Amino acid sequence: MTARIFWFLPTAGDGRSIVGASHASSHRVEPAGFRRPSLRYLTEVAQAADRLDYEGVLTPTGTWCEDAWLTTAALLQATRRLKFLVAFRPGLTPPTLAAQQAATLQRFSEGRVLFNVVTGGDDAEQRRFGDWVDHDRRYARTDEYLDLVRRIWTEDSVDHDGEFYRVEDARVSEAPDPLPEFWFGGSSDPALAVAAKRVQTYLTWGEPPAAAKAKIERVRALADEEGRKLTYGIRLHTISRDTSEEAWAVAQRLLDELPDDAVEKAHRLHAASQSEGQRRMAALHGGSKDSLEIYPNLWAGVGLIRGGAGTALVGSHEEVANLIGEYHDAGFDEFILSGYPHLEEAYHFAEGVRPILDQRGVTAPARR
Repeated sequence: MTARIFWFLPTAGDGRSIVGASHASSHRVEPAGFRRPSLRYLTEVAQAADRLDYEGVLTPTGTWCEDAWLTTAALLQATRRLKFLVAFRPGLTPPTLAAQQAATLQRFSEGRVLFNVVTGGDDAEQRRFGDWVDHDRRYARTDEYLDLVRRIWTEDSVDHDGEFYRVEDARVSEAPDPLPEFWFGGSSDPALAVAAKRVQTYLTWGEPPAAAKAKIERVRALADEEGRKLTYGIRLHTISRDTSEEAWAVAQRLLDELPDDAVEKAHRLHAASQSEGQRRMAALHGGSKDSLEIYPNLWAGVGLIRGGAGTALVGSHEEVANLIGEYHDAGFDEFILSGYPHLEEAYHFAEGVRPILDQRGVTAPARR
């Protein structure tokens, strides 16, 4: 199976410095040259991704992001073939309403919508949105939620009385066609169990290839027990240039701009997160600016400040292509990439790395 390459919509803002905080943070620092996530700017990024033949874009969710559903609805009209992987939190939208919203988006987009299910890892952020269910029970709720939404899409009428939801005669006016795929990430045992039962693609953040492969092998074994086959995706940043020296110079500049006190504060928050995935990201660098190349051409510097995905592919276009090939050989077919700034980095990757991947058969040639 050839790999599919997705890009990322910076709905929390963008710039030439690392932008982003943990969603549990009480505030966000806007660096010099901060690009606000206006509709005009996000349209530029989405149209660039559409033009450069990315498969789609991830529309994220969280405290510091513009709303993912509304952003996607606005940008669908400005793009031609680009897919939108819409992040949403199951505990915050009633399942019948989510099924209806998803069906509408799928019809209006003519089949270009996928959903990234974000169960939520930090109690602090969940409580901002009125969600007081604890970590493990959130995954039990997600399990019930995804089963219920799919039933509402595929059955004429649904009655359900479960642990978290009770509906009577739940339905949509017309089933979405095709049914939107569920993508899902999570590193804890409850998360892996939900992935094996309910989703089409399991996502993980960018740990070194052997560690990432070990994680998806656990999911694959659980899915086999359920009689299901999943695809596997990985979330990474990228800094690719004509030469390795140029790329590492960009990484060093990003690092030099990070205040030590901000790094220390972010690490304390990330290392104590209820999210096992976030703790694993924090452990890759330990809050230190030293020894950040944790695997050849894999750099943990982004995670010093940014919550969530914290590693970047750094190197010449060929070196970055080599590492993507290594992840592909490890079992990953879906790649969600990003870089600072997202508009410019979309071009660096598409024009520098993508032709190498096409030539090697890792990705399919552009469909222009």
